[in-house]
Amino acid sequence: MPSTKKTLHFMSSALVTSISVAMLGYAMSTQWVKTTMECAPSGYELFNGTAVVTLELFEGNSNRTACPFFGGINEFQVFPQLGKAGGAPVILHGLAVGLLVLCLLFSAGSILIALYNSVSNPYETYMGPVGFYACSSLSASVSFVVLILIVVNVNLTNMAEEVVKDFAGEDVIQLRNKWSEMQVGYYLLIPYIVLSLLAIGLIYMYEHAAYTQRKEQQRPTEDAPKEIMMY
Repeated sequence: MPSTKKTLHFMSSALVTSISVAMLGYAMSTQWVKTTMECAPSGYELFNGTAVVTLELFEGNSNRTACPFFGGINEFQVFPQLGKAGGAPVILHGLAVGLLVLCLLFSAGSILIALYNSVSNPYETYMGPVGFYACSSLSASVSFVVLILIVVNVNLTNMAEEVVKDFAGEDVIQLRNKWSEMQVGYYLLIPYIVLSLLAIGLIYMYEHAAYTQRKEQQRPTEDAPKEIMMY
């Protein structure tokens, strides 16, 4: 049976990882980005309208005010809507969602390995600390990649513009001065990364202490006091 200290460290890591999974699950169900653009009817020089596109991972909303004349509100499913235009936006969005699913799987693996180690000593298998390090570090790394993909998709593609034009009419409006605000879903990835790294730190602290203790117990005889060696 593992020591009490080992059990506490691995159980704490499992708890921290569980909190990070709950955060990520909530992040995947809420808003990620809001993009606002100035809008005017085609051929007009006065941009007195606005178009706001709010995106979750799977659902979205387009809210047009005086764009082109009266505006409108449209709810849509993200993947079918982005798929109409195709290209980079739907590919990047699909990649981001797929990587988030992988993050959940890696975190689930971290929890299982931590719980397993809290009641046993599988140091010689992939279910030991090395397996935990691998799963948690992959969770943190992959979620960081998602942060980059979302920013690239929002700022370097015409994702939001294509959504607005599809509902308003490609030839009847013109858009300019796009700016985007990241929402709570996006920012929750940051504490998710921090908690994944914290879970690694908890296991590393235990491993380092256990390694130091083993080394002290295995000190060679020449390090012993001379009085003891005389006997």
